[in-house]
Amino acid sequence: MSNEFLLDSVELVQVDVKDLKIGMFVSKLDRPWLETNFWFQGFELKNQADIDAVQKQCKHVFIDVAKQTRVPQYVARSTGYTPDFLEKVQPPAKGSSFRREIGKAEIIYQKTSGLVKSFMEEVKSGRPINALAAKKAVAYCVDSVLNAPDALMLMTQLKNRDEYTAQHSMNVCIFSIALGRQINLPVEELNHVGLCGMMHDMGKMLVPLEVLNKPGRLTPEELAVMQTHTAKGWKILLATHGMYPGAVDVAFTHHERLDGKGYPRKLEAEQITPYTRIVAIADAYDAISSDRVYKKGQSHLDSIKILTDASSDGHLDPGLTMKFIECLGIYPAGSLVELNSGEIAMVIEVNPKAKLKPKILMLRDAQKQPCQEFVVDLALASANFGGQPLRISTVLRPDECGIDLLKYYQSGLLQNGWKQAEP
Repeated sequence: MSNEFLLDSVELVQVDVKDLKIGMFVSKLDRPWLETNFWFQGFELKNQADIDAVQKQCKHVFIDVAKQTRVPQYVARSTGYTPDFLEKVQPPAKGSSFRREIGKAEIIYQKTSGLVKSFMEEVKSGRPINALAAKKAVAYCVDSVLNAPDALMLMTQLKNRDEYTAQHSMNVCIFSIALGRQINLPVEELNHVGLCGMMHDMGKMLVPLEVLNKPGRLTPEELAVMQTHTAKGWKILLATHGMYPGAVDVAFTHHERLDGKGYPRKLEAEQITPYTRIVAIADAYDAISSDRVYKKGQSHLDSIKILTDASSDGHLDPGLTMKFIECLGIYPAGSLVELNSGEIAMVIEVNPKAKLKPKILMLRDAQKQPCQEFVVDLALASANFGGQPLRISTVLRPDECGIDLLKYYQSGLLQNGWKQAEP
């Protein structure tokens, strides 16, 4: 499967670092991003200090002419672009609609979840993980997130408590890719961080089940056993032929904290890699929002508040945490919401230009009774039956309204289409 189509319409120009100018947009470096101290792949040179930082670490870079705020004359001469190019260029149309992508996302999620489960069984049995199969599965997830992120993100909400461990690894993979996309990582690095997310908890397969699934607080001795999963995961992946080295590192370090109070090595912030920081956020969010044998998951809004608190007390990276919350939005796909009309619906697609007004699938009427399912685009819906603007009042947990999201997924409603309400 190729990702080349993603680069077809991006115009990059190689520039020697001595020729860099303020206003240029650096899209690609002459070396892997992780070998530099730049947090994000893709940034504008806003001042001389930015230029100096690049010149200290690179010999040449690639600029994206379509994204920069000015076009130096020598670039115009060498590329044929004129200064008015920026006024004429239109961003390439990328992605496909949610309705076209949901069927593909379902297949990807089902098959990849099954693959993750098989990896875990192999680890339990002492057999090696097929790294090539894992990389191919992650590549399909990357393509899906890039084409229609809401479709695969919705799948992360269809949780089964009995399948938590496998689903968690799958979800962390997807959330890590989504966060990587939010900070403009290139496709190659999205594949890397996705693999890190998928493999991060493999060591838990060697933790005794009575500790892993204990329906109560762990004793200090049991907690020490649980915490060995990072070292166990490191050893498993280190011995896996063809495994990406970054995934080996993330398996060992995803419970480290920026304040140096994490485990197993109490690393300081500067010792924790960007991939580990990304996976740690994805791991925390899915764990907080998921039902477990010993607790109920938090709502999305409560989960992101907990993440925000964790980023302010030295646990998680604050900047990446904010980017993750921006990525998910207030009402991510799969959220159950109550409208000001009293009706209950599921968010199925976020409107990029109106994130507080997503497309929703109506599931319950104002009396909280099941209704004929239909879609409403809140960005287009002018009013409800009372003549008031239709809007979301609150986010609900499935158990608060007696709705089983898996029911709608298994019924084929999401995959096979629905009636679209008139605006």
